[in-house]
Amino acid sequence: MSKYPFLSDEWFAVVQRLIEDHGAEAPAHAEMVMNLTVTGTPFGDERHLHMGAREGGGHVGIGHDPAGDLTITTDYDTAKQIFVSGDPQAGMQAMMQGKLKVQGDMSKLMAMAQGGAAPGGNPALAEAIQGITE
Repeated sequence: MSKYPFLSDEWFAVVQRLIEDHGAEAPAHAEMVMNLTVTGTPFGDERHLHMGAREGGGHVGIGHDPAGDLTITTDYDTAKQIFVSGDPQAGMQAMMQGKLKVQGDMSKLMAMAQGGAAPGGNPALAEAIQGITE
């Protein structure tokens, strides 16, 4: 299987196909959309995206969602570690080290982290995304 650089246009296209193939049902507690500003990417200074779940379905996309509950700003390596690995401890550690800044409804972020939701609430989807990510 081909691998694509995290957050590249090709990566987003393949992730969209994986979501369609695997489905993106989200657990009941996963009612949050977060906007992400990722700095220091190989594709220019910043990359903006959104991910999360609404009404039982997970999604990810390029650009910020105007209805996002919060915005996270972090560097490329930290974003990759947190969002591809799905490791909530990595996120907490990055926040304590000042590598991750949050604006918005922090309680929703904490609830999502405690729930340990994989992308789209689907462990097979999370594994597939990890498999295509450089």
